[in-house]
Amino acid sequence: MTVMSSSNTSLITARPPGLVDVLDRILDKGLVIAGDIKISLANVELLTLQIRLLVCSIDKAEQIGLNWWRYDRNLTPEGQYSKEQVVELRERVAKLERTVQASNPRPASTAERGASAKAKSRKSKVSGNR
Repeated sequence: MTVMSSSNTSLITARPPGLVDVLDRILDKGLVIAGDIKISLANVELLTLQIRLLVCSIDKAEQIGLNWWRYDRNLTPEGQYSKEQVVELRERVAKLERTVQASNPRPASTAERGASAKAKSRKSKVSGNR
């Protein structure tokens, strides 16, 4: 059994921070990247890009007052349609399905379609011979 003295335990070598440590710090504190890119030709400005990027955790964003994702209808499942709208849409779909079924009687089987085509062909031949 090896016993380490307290003088040996304080000699821990410092290691460079890893990717996880860097990401943890960025998400905890936040990171802002801002910049402008301007494209000009003969002293005429053609295009200007203004870049503003904030990288942080959701908790940090809420601390600084950013919480737009809570109210965005496209990002919240219950925000897309109310329960009444879902019921109404289901009723409309059911009504349309009944209308389509009523206007289109049972589709003919392959054998029935083949017999019908032969009968039409015979009628056209008979009427063509007269």
